[in-house]
Amino acid sequence: MPSPEIEEEFLVNSVIGEGAEFTGEFKFSGLIRIDGRFRGVLETDGKVLIGKTGIVDTDIRAKVVVAGGEIRGNIFATERVTLLSSCRLEGDVVTPRLIVEEGVVFHGKCTINPT
Repeated sequence: MPSPEIEEEFLVNSVIGEGAEFTGEFKFSGLIRIDGRFRGVLETDGKVLIGKTGIVDTDIRAKVVVAGGEIRGNIFATERVTLLSSCRLEGDVVTPRLIVEEGVVFHGKCTINPT
């Protein structure tokens, strides 16, 4: 059964699976799920989903970010950011809506910018 965080409006069009590594610039529309390692530039007008095993070293620019893994970088979301209980974030967050589950490790600052 799909996670409630994965909405029908977003189709998964890219996956970086567990054990895979990607370094570079990744710009796309839609949804990307990261369960492996990503380093570089990540931009979408859609959604970024980082699984528990995902390790991301980049700034993320997206409509929606749902994070359960490790992030070293800043998050800029135009709609919302959800930090799941398994998330470790070292960086800043700029978004109109922020959801933080109990257990998150967050080192940075947060700016809530209402739309």
